[in-house]
Amino acid sequence: MSWIFAGLFAWLLGWGINVWLSNRPRTRLTGIAVPLIFGLTLVAIWECVVQGFSINAVLLPPPSMIAVRFATSLDILWQDFVQTVIKGALSGYVIGCGSAFLIAVLIDRFPFLQRGLLPVGNFVAALPIIGMAPILVMWFGFDWQSKAAVVVVMVFFPMLVNTVQGLQATDHMQRDLMRTYAASYPQTLLKLRLPAAMPFIFNGLKISTTLALIGAIVAEFFGSPIKGMGFRISTEVGRLALDMVWAEIVVAAIVGSAFYGGVALLEKTVTFWHPSQRG
Repeated sequence: MSWIFAGLFAWLLGWGINVWLSNRPRTRLTGIAVPLIFGLTLVAIWECVVQGFSINAVLLPPPSMIAVRFATSLDILWQDFVQTVIKGALSGYVIGCGSAFLIAVLIDRFPFLQRGLLPVGNFVAALPIIGMAPILVMWFGFDWQSKAAVVVVMVFFPMLVNTVQGLQATDHMQRDLMRTYAASYPQTLLKLRLPAAMPFIFNGLKISTTLALIGAIVAEFFGSPIKGMGFRISTEVGRLALDMVWAEIVVAAIVGSAFYGGVALLEKTVTFWHPSQRG
């Protein structure tokens, strides 16, 4: 019963602190503290519930067990991180988003391509990743190249659609003004269309951050060398080592949040002029 009372105390304490912070003037510190306290409260409640009700660690390991496994497996987690995130997800993200951006510029320059390429992109985006991953693994091998190919397929269409939409965000009066100044297409693109499209482009980049990590991990379930986050999760589940599985999930959550936050911070720096970025 002591664990149950500890869980209730943690919940009340976290609730009280967040209510107090929410009634104070909003600052950068309170903006960070409120979600951090909320997360720590959930972890404390998780620990108390598992310990208080004696839940089997195979079903749900307590955070303390996950933390111990995390600390004692840093070398394995780092190896899996490099294989999945650096080699697979990041390379596929750069290739997929970069190629989507270039094709979006071509579509904007030659509108007839929109009628041919966008339906094909929509068709590819509708393909289930579970079906595409084993095919791409057979094509590109079991190493990181096949994982990068899966990521390219996943991030290409969201980035393409957002960039095309952004390049069309300017109105006819603005484009006519550029033609009045005898501006060429490259000049119009650099000075008018790309700045106006930046919020849309970053929206596609932010969506693609989570898709890239998910795609790389899922692809490793269908064939991988003896390293990688997806490989480790599937292997440890078979061994009922759920603490290691949760340790990999923690790494994926941290990396995904940091990746998204980094792109959001870059967006704030680049599009500081946009109304959505003003305080």
